[in-house]
Amino acid sequence: MTTDTHLTTTPVTADLLRGAIEVERTEGGVLPHRLPAWARAQCTDGQLLMAESQPSGVRLVFRTRATVVELDTRPTKRVYAGVSFRPADGVYDLLVDGRPAGHGSVEGGNTLTIDMAAGTAEHRPGPAGTLRFDELPDAVKDIEIWLPHNETTELLVLRTDAPVEPAPDSGRKVWLHHGSSISHGSDAASPTATWPALAASLAGVDLVNLGLGGSALLDPFTARTLRDTAADVISVKIGINLVNTDLMRLRAFTSAAHGFIDTIREGHPTTPLLVVSPVLCPMHEDTPGPTAMDVSSLGTDQVRFQAMGNPAEVGSGKLTLRVIRDELSRIVAQRSPDDPNLHHLDGRELYGADDAAELPLPDDLHPDAATHRRMGERFTKLAFAAGGAFQEHSA
Repeated sequence: MTTDTHLTTTPVTADLLRGAIEVERTEGGVLPHRLPAWARAQCTDGQLLMAESQPSGVRLVFRTRATVVELDTRPTKRVYAGVSFRPADGVYDLLVDGRPAGHGSVEGGNTLTIDMAAGTAEHRPGPAGTLRFDELPDAVKDIEIWLPHNETTELLVLRTDAPVEPAPDSGRKVWLHHGSSISHGSDAASPTATWPALAASLAGVDLVNLGLGGSALLDPFTARTLRDTAADVISVKIGINLVNTDLMRLRAFTSAAHGFIDTIREGHPTTPLLVVSPVLCPMHEDTPGPTAMDVSSLGTDQVRFQAMGNPAEVGSGKLTLRVIRDELSRIVAQRSPDDPNLHHLDGRELYGADDAAELPLPDDLHPDAATHRRMGERFTKLAFAAGGAFQEHSA
Protein backbone atom coordinates (compact mmCIF):
# COMPACT_ATOMS: atom_id res chain seq x y z
CA MET A 1 0.00 0.00 0.00
CA THR A 2 1.79 3.11 -1.29
CA THR A 3 0.57 6.70 -1.36
CA ASP A 4 1.51 10.09 -2.75
CA THR A 5 2.78 12.37 0.02
CA HIS A 6 1.13 15.44 -1.50
CA LEU A 7 -2.38 14.05 -1.16
CA THR A 8 -4.80 15.33 1.50
CA THR A 9 -6.44 12.79 3.80
CA THR A 10 -10.20 12.82 4.40
CA PRO A 11 -11.84 10.41 6.87
CA VAL A 12 -14.62 8.33 5.36
CA THR A 13 -17.83 9.30 7.14
CA ALA A 14 -21.51 8.44 6.73
CA ASP A 15 -22.26 11.71 4.90
CA LEU A 16 -20.03 10.53 2.03
CA LEU A 17 -21.94 7.27 1.58
CA ARG A 18 -25.15 6.49 -0.30
CA GLY A 19 -27.10 3.24 -0.30
CA ALA A 20 -26.08 2.04 3.18
CA ILE A 21 -28.65 1.51 5.92
CA GLU A 22 -26.12 1.93 8.71
CA VAL A 23 -22.40 2.73 8.99
CA GLU A 24 -20.41 0.98 11.72
CA ARG A 25 -17.33 2.70 13.15
CA THR A 26 -14.39 0.28 13.20
CA GLU A 27 -10.91 0.60 14.68
CA GLY A 28 -9.51 1.68 11.33
CA GLY A 29 -12.45 3.30 9.54
CA VAL A 30 -16.06 2.44 8.76
CA LEU A 31 -17.99 -0.62 7.59
CA PRO A 32 -21.21 -0.08 5.58
CA HIS A 33 -24.15 -2.31 6.48
CA ARG A 34 -27.40 -3.00 4.66
CA LEU A 35 -29.24 -4.06 7.80
CA PRO A 36 -29.16 -2.12 11.09
CA ALA A 37 -27.46 -3.47 14.21
CA TRP A 38 -30.73 -4.32 15.94
CA ALA A 39 -31.75 -6.48 12.95
CA ARG A 40 -28.37 -8.22 12.80
CA ALA A 41 -28.71 -9.01 16.50
CA GLN A 42 -31.92 -10.93 15.79
CA CYS A 43 -30.22 -13.41 13.45
CA THR A 44 -27.36 -15.86 13.92
CA ASP A 45 -27.28 -17.00 10.28
CA GLY A 46 -23.76 -16.51 8.95
CA GLN A 47 -25.04 -16.35 5.36
CA LEU A 48 -27.25 -13.36 6.12
CA LEU A 49 -24.56 -11.58 8.14
CA MET A 50 -22.10 -12.01 5.28
CA ALA A 51 -24.62 -10.89 2.65
CA GLU A 52 -25.77 -7.74 4.42
CA SER A 53 -22.17 -6.61 4.96
CA GLN A 54 -21.42 -6.91 1.24
CA PRO A 55 -22.16 -3.38 0.01
CA SER A 56 -24.28 -4.03 -3.07
CA GLY A 57 -25.53 -0.64 -4.25
CA VAL A 58 -23.42 1.28 -1.72
CA ARG A 59 -21.26 4.04 -3.13
CA LEU A 60 -18.89 6.73 -1.91
CA VAL A 61 -20.17 10.06 -3.27
CA PHE A 62 -18.42 13.43 -3.05
CA ARG A 63 -17.71 16.68 -4.91
CA THR A 64 -14.13 17.75 -5.69
CA ARG A 65 -11.86 19.07 -8.39
CA ALA A 66 -9.24 16.44 -7.55
CA THR A 67 -7.41 14.75 -10.39
CA VAL A 68 -6.11 11.95 -8.14
CA VAL A 69 -8.26 9.86 -5.79
CA GLU A 70 -6.99 7.09 -3.53
CA LEU A 71 -9.11 4.95 -1.24
CA ASP A 72 -7.67 2.56 1.34
CA THR A 73 -9.91 -0.41 2.05
CA ARG A 74 -9.72 -3.78 3.74
CA PRO A 75 -11.86 -6.21 1.74
CA THR A 76 -12.96 -9.64 2.87
CA LYS A 77 -12.65 -12.14 0.03
CA ARG A 78 -14.52 -15.44 -0.12
CA VAL A 79 -12.84 -18.74 -0.95
CA TYR A 80 -14.80 -21.98 -1.24
CA ALA A 81 -13.23 -25.21 -0.03
CA GLY A 82 -13.08 -27.89 -2.70
CA VAL A 83 -13.51 -25.43 -5.57
CA SER A 84 -10.58 -25.28 -7.96
CA PHE A 85 -10.86 -21.61 -8.83
CA ARG A 86 -10.68 -18.52 -6.60
CA PRO A 87 -13.21 -15.78 -7.23
CA ALA A 88 -11.75 -12.66 -8.83
CA ASP A 89 -11.07 -9.61 -6.70
CA GLY A 90 -14.11 -7.40 -6.21
CA VAL A 91 -14.61 -4.55 -8.67
CA TYR A 92 -14.96 -0.85 -7.78
CA ASP A 93 -16.71 1.27 -10.44
CA LEU A 94 -15.88 4.97 -10.86
CA LEU A 95 -18.48 7.43 -12.13
CA VAL A 96 -17.67 11.08 -12.85
CA ASP A 97 -20.73 13.33 -13.13
CA GLY A 98 -22.82 10.19 -13.58
CA ARG A 99 -20.76 8.72 -16.42
CA PRO A 100 -18.55 5.59 -16.23
CA ALA A 101 -14.91 6.65 -15.89
CA GLY A 102 -12.98 3.60 -14.77
CA HIS A 103 -12.84 0.60 -12.50
CA GLY A 104 -10.32 -1.11 -10.25
CA SER A 105 -9.78 -3.71 -7.54
CA VAL A 106 -7.96 -3.97 -4.23
CA GLU A 107 -5.61 -6.86 -3.56
CA GLY A 108 -5.02 -8.41 -0.16
CA GLY A 109 -7.53 -8.16 2.62
CA ASN A 110 -9.14 -10.70 4.88
CA THR A 111 -10.04 -14.19 3.66
CA LEU A 112 -13.23 -16.07 4.50
CA THR A 113 -12.90 -19.77 3.59
CA ILE A 114 -16.33 -21.39 3.31
CA ASP A 115 -16.80 -25.16 3.35
CA MET A 116 -20.32 -25.63 1.99
CA ALA A 117 -20.26 -29.39 2.57
CA ALA A 118 -19.29 -29.05 6.24
CA GLY A 119 -21.26 -25.84 6.85
CA THR A 120 -18.23 -24.07 8.32
CA ALA A 121 -16.36 -20.82 7.67
CA GLU A 122 -12.88 -19.71 8.70
CA HIS A 123 -11.91 -16.03 8.83
CA ARG A 124 -8.26 -15.02 8.41
CA PRO A 125 -7.19 -11.38 8.77
CA GLY A 126 -5.16 -9.74 6.03
CA PRO A 127 -3.66 -6.40 5.01
CA ALA A 128 -5.43 -3.35 3.64
CA GLY A 129 -4.93 -2.22 0.06
CA THR A 130 -5.27 0.93 -2.03
CA LEU A 131 -7.58 1.78 -4.90
CA ARG A 132 -6.28 4.59 -7.12
CA PHE A 133 -7.81 6.67 -9.90
CA ASP A 134 -5.76 9.41 -11.53
CA GLU A 135 -5.78 11.75 -14.54
CA LEU A 136 -9.31 12.82 -13.67
CA PRO A 137 -10.67 16.06 -15.20
CA ASP A 138 -9.29 19.19 -13.49
CA ALA A 139 -12.70 20.70 -12.77
CA VAL A 140 -15.31 20.57 -10.03
CA LYS A 141 -17.19 17.31 -10.44
CA ASP A 142 -19.27 14.75 -8.60
CA ILE A 143 -17.50 11.44 -8.05
CA GLU A 144 -19.12 8.12 -7.21
CA ILE A 145 -17.11 5.05 -6.28
CA TRP A 146 -19.43 2.04 -6.25
CA LEU A 147 -18.12 -0.56 -3.82
CA PRO A 148 -17.84 -4.26 -4.76
CA HIS A 149 -21.29 -5.82 -4.55
CA ASN A 150 -19.90 -9.20 -3.49
CA GLU A 151 -17.03 -8.31 -1.14
CA THR A 152 -17.36 -7.01 2.42
CA THR A 153 -15.45 -3.72 2.36
CA GLU A 154 -14.09 -1.79 5.32
CA LEU A 155 -13.37 1.79 4.24
CA LEU A 156 -10.29 3.22 5.91
CA VAL A 157 -9.32 6.58 4.44
CA LEU A 158 -9.78 8.74 1.34
CA ARG A 159 -6.92 10.74 -0.18
CA THR A 160 -7.15 13.39 -2.89
CA ASP A 161 -5.09 16.24 -4.37
CA ALA A 162 -7.93 18.74 -3.78
CA PRO A 163 -10.50 19.25 -1.00
CA VAL A 164 -13.53 16.99 -0.77
CA GLU A 165 -17.07 17.84 0.30
CA PRO A 166 -20.28 15.80 0.38
CA ALA A 167 -22.16 15.91 -2.92
CA PRO A 168 -25.42 17.86 -2.79
CA ASP A 169 -28.75 16.05 -2.79
CA SER A 170 -29.44 14.88 -6.34
CA GLY A 171 -33.17 15.43 -5.99
CA ARG A 172 -33.83 12.04 -7.52
CA LYS A 173 -36.51 9.70 -6.24
CA VAL A 174 -35.38 6.81 -4.02
CA TRP A 175 -36.08 3.23 -5.07
CA LEU A 176 -35.86 0.71 -2.20
CA HIS A 177 -35.54 -2.89 -3.38
CA HIS A 178 -35.32 -6.24 -1.59
CA GLY A 179 -34.57 -9.63 -3.08
CA SER A 180 -32.27 -12.64 -3.21
CA SER A 181 -28.75 -13.19 -4.52
CA ILE A 182 -29.99 -12.30 -8.01
CA SER A 183 -30.93 -8.83 -6.74
CA HIS A 184 -27.74 -8.76 -4.65
CA GLY A 185 -25.81 -9.17 -7.90
CA SER A 186 -24.53 -12.75 -8.09
CA ASP A 187 -22.43 -13.19 -11.26
CA ALA A 188 -22.90 -9.58 -12.40
CA ALA A 189 -19.80 -8.04 -13.98
CA SER A 190 -19.47 -5.14 -11.52
CA PRO A 191 -21.47 -3.17 -8.93
CA THR A 192 -23.05 -0.85 -11.50
CA ALA A 193 -23.93 -3.85 -13.68
CA THR A 194 -26.24 -5.67 -11.26
CA TRP A 195 -29.75 -5.61 -12.63
CA PRO A 196 -31.09 -3.23 -9.90
CA ALA A 197 -28.18 -0.81 -10.43
CA LEU A 198 -28.73 -0.86 -14.18
CA ALA A 199 -32.47 -0.27 -13.77
CA ALA A 200 -31.86 2.59 -11.34
CA SER A 201 -29.45 4.24 -13.77
CA LEU A 202 -31.83 3.89 -16.71
CA ALA A 203 -34.76 5.23 -14.67
CA GLY A 204 -32.77 8.07 -13.10
CA VAL A 205 -33.49 7.09 -9.51
CA ASP A 206 -31.30 6.54 -6.43
CA LEU A 207 -31.04 2.89 -5.43
CA VAL A 208 -31.08 1.40 -1.94
CA ASN A 209 -30.48 -2.29 -2.58
CA LEU A 210 -31.48 -4.76 0.10
CA GLY A 211 -30.88 -7.76 -2.12
CA LEU A 212 -29.45 -10.27 0.34
CA GLY A 213 -27.84 -13.35 -1.15
CA GLY A 214 -29.51 -16.51 0.14
CA SER A 215 -31.51 -14.47 2.64
CA ALA A 216 -34.76 -13.19 1.11
CA LEU A 217 -36.73 -15.26 3.60
CA LEU A 218 -39.58 -12.97 4.70
CA ASP A 219 -37.74 -12.25 7.95
CA PRO A 220 -39.67 -9.79 10.14
CA PHE A 221 -36.52 -7.75 10.83
CA THR A 222 -36.04 -7.25 7.08
CA ALA A 223 -39.63 -6.09 6.73
CA ARG A 224 -39.13 -3.63 9.60
CA THR A 225 -35.96 -2.33 7.96
CA LEU A 226 -37.92 -1.70 4.75
CA ARG A 227 -40.66 -0.07 6.81
CA ASP A 228 -38.21 2.31 8.47
CA THR A 229 -36.22 3.29 5.36
CA ALA A 230 -37.24 6.42 3.45
CA ALA A 231 -38.31 5.63 -0.11
CA ASP A 232 -40.46 6.93 -2.93
CA VAL A 233 -41.04 3.48 -4.48
CA ILE A 234 -40.47 -0.02 -3.10
CA SER A 235 -40.16 -3.46 -4.68
CA VAL A 236 -39.81 -6.86 -3.04
CA LYS A 237 -38.76 -9.91 -5.03
CA ILE A 238 -39.83 -13.04 -3.21
CA GLY A 239 -39.48 -16.76 -3.79
CA ILE A 240 -36.25 -18.47 -4.79
CA ASN A 241 -34.62 -18.46 -1.34
CA LEU A 242 -37.73 -19.94 0.25
CA VAL A 243 -37.38 -22.88 -2.13
CA ASN A 244 -33.55 -23.03 -1.77
CA THR A 245 -33.79 -23.41 1.98
CA ASP A 246 -37.00 -25.47 2.08
CA LEU A 247 -37.87 -23.07 4.87
CA MET A 248 -41.65 -23.30 5.05
CA ARG A 249 -44.79 -24.81 3.56
CA LEU A 250 -47.57 -23.04 1.69
CA ARG A 251 -49.65 -22.44 4.84
CA ALA A 252 -46.81 -20.55 6.51
CA PHE A 253 -45.79 -18.79 3.30
CA THR A 254 -49.19 -17.20 2.76
CA SER A 255 -49.39 -15.65 6.22
CA ALA A 256 -45.70 -14.67 6.18
CA ALA A 257 -46.11 -12.87 2.84
CA HIS A 258 -49.16 -11.00 4.14
CA GLY A 259 -47.26 -10.09 7.32
CA PHE A 260 -44.25 -8.87 5.34
CA ILE A 261 -46.45 -6.56 3.28
CA ASP A 262 -48.37 -5.44 6.37
CA THR A 263 -45.15 -4.41 8.10
CA ILE A 264 -43.89 -2.42 5.10
CA ARG A 265 -47.26 -0.69 4.91
CA GLU A 266 -46.93 0.46 8.53
CA GLY A 267 -44.22 2.88 7.42
CA HIS A 268 -45.23 3.34 3.79
CA PRO A 269 -49.04 3.20 3.69
CA THR A 270 -49.45 4.66 0.20
CA THR A 271 -45.99 4.28 -1.38
CA PRO A 272 -46.06 2.33 -4.66
CA LEU A 273 -45.14 -1.23 -3.67
CA LEU A 274 -44.34 -3.79 -6.34
CA VAL A 275 -44.34 -7.49 -5.45
CA VAL A 276 -42.14 -9.41 -7.91
CA SER A 277 -42.37 -13.18 -8.16
CA PRO A 278 -39.38 -15.40 -9.07
CA VAL A 279 -37.65 -15.36 -12.43
CA LEU A 280 -37.54 -18.66 -14.25
CA CYS A 281 -35.28 -21.31 -12.71
CA PRO A 282 -36.02 -24.58 -14.55
CA MET A 283 -34.81 -26.95 -11.86
CA HIS A 284 -37.21 -25.49 -9.27
CA GLU A 285 -40.25 -24.70 -11.38
CA ASP A 286 -41.99 -27.92 -10.28
CA THR A 287 -39.42 -29.51 -7.98
CA PRO A 288 -39.22 -28.29 -4.37
CA GLY A 289 -36.04 -27.58 -2.46
CA PRO A 290 -33.74 -27.72 -0.79
CA THR A 291 -31.07 -26.68 -3.27
CA ALA A 292 -27.67 -28.32 -2.96
CA MET A 293 -24.32 -28.02 -4.67
CA ASP A 294 -23.83 -30.65 -7.33
CA VAL A 295 -20.81 -32.45 -5.88
CA SER A 296 -19.86 -33.76 -9.31
CA SER A 297 -19.10 -30.15 -10.32
CA LEU A 298 -16.55 -29.65 -7.55
CA GLY A 299 -13.06 -29.28 -8.93
CA THR A 300 -14.36 -27.88 -12.21
CA ASP A 301 -14.43 -24.29 -13.44
CA GLN A 302 -18.22 -24.09 -12.98
CA VAL A 303 -19.89 -25.17 -9.76
CA ARG A 304 -23.51 -26.15 -10.36
CA PHE A 305 -26.55 -26.58 -8.15
CA GLN A 306 -29.37 -29.11 -8.13
CA ALA A 307 -32.88 -29.47 -6.73
CA MET A 308 -33.14 -32.10 -4.02
CA GLY A 309 -36.88 -32.12 -3.31
CA ASN A 310 -39.63 -34.49 -4.37
CA PRO A 311 -42.32 -33.10 -6.73
CA ALA A 312 -44.83 -35.52 -5.22
CA GLU A 313 -44.74 -33.46 -2.00
CA VAL A 314 -46.14 -30.31 -3.60
CA GLY A 315 -49.62 -31.55 -2.83
CA SER A 316 -48.78 -31.55 0.87
CA GLY A 317 -47.63 -27.93 0.81
CA LYS A 318 -44.00 -27.93 -0.29
CA LEU A 319 -43.06 -24.84 -2.25
CA THR A 320 -41.94 -24.61 -5.85
CA LEU A 321 -41.46 -21.46 -7.90
CA ARG A 322 -44.71 -22.10 -9.74
CA VAL A 323 -46.61 -22.45 -6.45
CA ILE A 324 -45.07 -19.23 -5.11
CA ARG A 325 -45.89 -17.27 -8.28
CA ASP A 326 -49.53 -18.37 -8.18
CA GLU A 327 -49.86 -17.50 -4.49
CA LEU A 328 -48.20 -14.08 -4.77
CA SER A 329 -50.48 -13.22 -7.67
CA ARG A 330 -53.49 -14.26 -5.60
CA ILE A 331 -52.34 -12.32 -2.52
CA VAL A 332 -51.83 -9.09 -4.45
CA ALA A 333 -55.18 -9.50 -6.25
CA GLN A 334 -56.87 -10.02 -2.88
CA ARG A 335 -55.29 -6.95 -1.28
CA SER A 336 -55.21 -4.48 -4.18
CA PRO A 337 -58.89 -3.37 -4.05
CA ASP A 338 -58.10 -1.86 -0.62
CA ASP A 339 -54.51 -0.95 -1.55
CA PRO A 340 -54.47 0.58 -5.06
CA ASN A 341 -50.72 1.28 -4.78
CA LEU A 342 -49.89 -2.42 -4.41
CA HIS A 343 -48.81 -4.06 -7.67
CA HIS A 344 -47.61 -7.42 -8.95
CA LEU A 345 -45.02 -8.41 -11.57
CA ASP A 346 -44.49 -11.96 -12.76
CA GLY A 347 -40.72 -12.52 -12.59
CA ARG A 348 -40.79 -14.48 -15.84
CA GLU A 349 -41.32 -11.17 -17.62
CA LEU A 350 -37.77 -10.34 -16.53
CA TYR A 351 -36.33 -13.76 -17.38
CA GLY A 352 -38.52 -16.47 -18.87
CA ALA A 353 -38.42 -19.61 -20.98
CA ASP A 354 -37.21 -17.93 -24.19
CA ASP A 355 -34.45 -16.18 -22.25
CA ALA A 356 -33.37 -19.43 -20.62
CA ALA A 357 -33.00 -21.02 -24.05
CA GLU A 358 -30.81 -18.14 -25.22
CA LEU A 359 -29.02 -17.31 -21.95
CA PRO A 360 -29.13 -20.39 -19.69
CA LEU A 361 -28.19 -20.01 -16.04
CA PRO A 362 -24.49 -21.02 -15.92
CA ASP A 363 -24.78 -22.74 -12.55
CA ASP A 364 -28.49 -23.60 -12.97
CA LEU A 365 -29.36 -20.97 -10.37
CA HIS A 366 -27.84 -17.51 -11.01
CA PRO A 367 -27.96 -15.32 -14.14
CA ASP A 368 -24.80 -14.21 -15.92
CA ALA A 369 -23.73 -10.66 -16.73
CA ALA A 370 -25.69 -10.49 -19.99
CA THR A 371 -28.85 -11.61 -18.22
CA HIS A 372 -28.40 -8.99 -15.51
CA ARG A 373 -28.36 -6.35 -18.25
CA ARG A 374 -31.48 -7.77 -19.88
CA MET A 375 -33.32 -7.91 -16.56
CA GLY A 376 -32.34 -4.34 -15.69
CA GLU A 377 -33.56 -3.04 -19.04
CA ARG A 378 -36.82 -4.96 -18.79
CA PHE A 379 -37.52 -3.90 -15.22
CA THR A 380 -37.07 -0.27 -16.24
CA LYS A 381 -39.67 -0.66 -18.99
CA LEU A 382 -42.08 -2.72 -16.93
CA ALA A 383 -41.91 -0.72 -13.69
CA PHE A 384 -40.75 2.82 -14.47
CA ALA A 385 -42.12 3.43 -17.97
CA ALA A 386 -45.69 4.34 -18.92
CA GLY A 387 -48.14 1.85 -17.49
CA GLY A 388 -45.69 0.63 -14.83
CA ALA A 389 -46.15 0.72 -11.08
CA PHE A 390 -43.46 3.40 -10.72
CA GLN A 391 -44.19 5.43 -13.87
CA GLU A 392 -44.58 8.73 -12.01
CA HIS A 393 -41.28 8.40 -10.19
CA SER A 394 -38.64 8.04 -12.91
CA ALA A 395 -36.48 10.95 -14.01
